[in-house]
Amino acid sequence: MASKSNLYAGLAGYVGRPDQKGMVGVFVRPAETGRWEHKITDQETFTVNVHPTDPNLVFAGTADGVYRSTDRGKTFQRTDFPGKTQIWSFLVDADNPKLVYAGGSPIAIYRSEDCGETWRKMPDPGMPDRAVMPFACRVMRMAQHPKQPGTIYAALEVNGVMRTTDGGESWTDCSQDLIRLAQMPHLKSKIVSDTYNEGMLDGHAIAISAAEPDKVILAVRMGLFETTDAGETWQDMEVGRFSPTTYGRDIKVSPQDPNTLYAALSVAAASKDGGVYCSTDKGQTWRRFDKVQVHGTVMSLALHGTDPDQVYIGARYDGEVYGTEDGGSTWQPLPLPSGVKDIYSLAVG
Repeated sequence: MASKSNLYAGLAGYVGRPDQKGMVGVFVRPAETGRWEHKITDQETFTVNVHPTDPNLVFAGTADGVYRSTDRGKTFQRTDFPGKTQIWSFLVDADNPKLVYAGGSPIAIYRSEDCGETWRKMPDPGMPDRAVMPFACRVMRMAQHPKQPGTIYAALEVNGVMRTTDGGESWTDCSQDLIRLAQMPHLKSKIVSDTYNEGMLDGHAIAISAAEPDKVILAVRMGLFETTDAGETWQDMEVGRFSPTTYGRDIKVSPQDPNTLYAALSVAAASKDGGVYCSTDKGQTWRRFDKVQVHGTVMSLALHGTDPDQVYIGARYDGEVYGTEDGGSTWQPLPLPSGVKDIYSLAVG
């Protein structure tokens, strides 16, 4: 389809399949050509993010820190970033567009005050290790309180949720009630760790809507959960009432309508099915939004910052990307080149 916007995909090579290594880095699909171009070719990339007020600025979180484009993805350069650290998430401050946060693995927060040109490492969040995993825990997503800019929540894989109220200088653990829920038989899950708490601590995405600024929604392996008391208690949103698949990988709030949410729900981390669900009542009810059949876990949703009709989804294994530019009425395949394996992140702008 003739695209209205640039599309970006972050690729992390392979997971658990060392004999099936794929391409890594960042692919860009410029609106002008509609053809994918491989821009970062030598670094596993776990997240891509288009600056919400300046589409010329694109951030890539790689196995070697932060890379940045200032020309809408034509070129990327490594920023002045301290050390060689995996970066899994970005958050641009809603009040100060020059202020950008990055989340790392092992768990760490970095902060830039010049639109991502230079970075400094924030104090250690001090989160306890709750599950022995074959990888270091990661800051997967961050969400900012709409009325309290210094308050940010972070979803951790595999370590629950943490919260700051001072812009990342210090953090509070918000995971104790998730561990309580993990004692319930249907919420126990142990795959690669030493604890059945693993599934409830397996945080993938987190979101806050301006329509309900004190409600935080968390996507974990066991579904979607919400808190209205700053993480003291968590409630199961029981998304399984609406979807046959409940593995929560991504959740985002529409930039244009705070009542509208999108969630990526699949079978598991390694699966051949999944879908995108939409809620227009802040998460009370959900309906299937996409009209495609993916062949891998849906890893990422990309929502356009100004055009509500544009939604893109990326599935894990075979470079599967689909997009709609008419609010979900029709969908077009936008596959990445052959040889691409694990899509981790999509962005549009």
